[in-house]
Amino acid sequence: MLYLVGLGLGDAKDITVKGLEAVRRCRRVYLEAYTSVLTVGKEALEEFYGKELILADREMVEQEADSLLKEADVCDVAFLVVGDPFGATTHSDLVLRAVKLGIPYKVIHNASIMNAVGCCGLQLYNFGETVSIVFWTDTWKPESFFDKIEKNRQNGMHTLCLLDIKMKEQSLENLMKGRKIYEPPRYMSVNQAAEQLLAIIQNRRLQGEKPEITENTICVGLARVGASDEKIASGTLQQMATVELGAPLHSLIVTGTMHPLELEMLKLFSVDSSSFENNACQRTT
Repeated sequence: MLYLVGLGLGDAKDITVKGLEAVRRCRRVYLEAYTSVLTVGKEALEEFYGKELILADREMVEQEADSLLKEADVCDVAFLVVGDPFGATTHSDLVLRAVKLGIPYKVIHNASIMNAVGCCGLQLYNFGETVSIVFWTDTWKPESFFDKIEKNRQNGMHTLCLLDIKMKEQSLENLMKGRKIYEPPRYMSVNQAAEQLLAIIQNRRLQGEKPEITENTICVGLARVGASDEKIASGTLQQMATVELGAPLHSLIVTGTMHPLELEMLKLFSVDSSSFENNACQRTT
């Protein structure tokens, strides 16, 4: 049996009882280590689970999946995913590979950022399409995610923005020379995401457009959701560029039309209450 086990969002204790029982009876246990991270390291998980964990990076999961599934038809193998197992499409591919090999599988779900964002008070059924904001480089500055955020907002929907994570990335030089030398991990902050959105707004104005999202659009910054030191801050997009949320992982929400109850909840986390009182772009139903 192949078990896909969600670990939740905080630390080692967020695994479900069902998930922990599965892990403890498995012969091999892999920890997916590239779509998200917990606030604790591999060693803390091993101590709590009572099992040695094998780190599975993107290269292993996407290119060497058959080795990961080896013997899963005759023994139990677990694949651990931060959040919920189906928060990333890569894991659907793993299931399809297992089925083709005749290996049975079982999914053990857990909380993910997709539903835990409700902690800020915005109602989950008022969210539109989730978008990913990627790190810009000097030569690559995509804006397609902005168009999706604008479309959600035009429809009155909030947008959850998942912020880029760079794990085990190679520099262009090392990649071209075939050197297995990797850059230090990087995690996009709410500040960086807000700065990129503000830059796009300026670009669009220079092109004669009137963006749906402005510097005064109410947004929510979230950090380490589900952890004991979770942090939430609400305010304008401009304020999100300077708010201090600390260590990763961060997420950003761009609001759409807000119910009065949603607005009241967001005020609990306001950077500056006047940004709500004076906000000309605020939308309520």
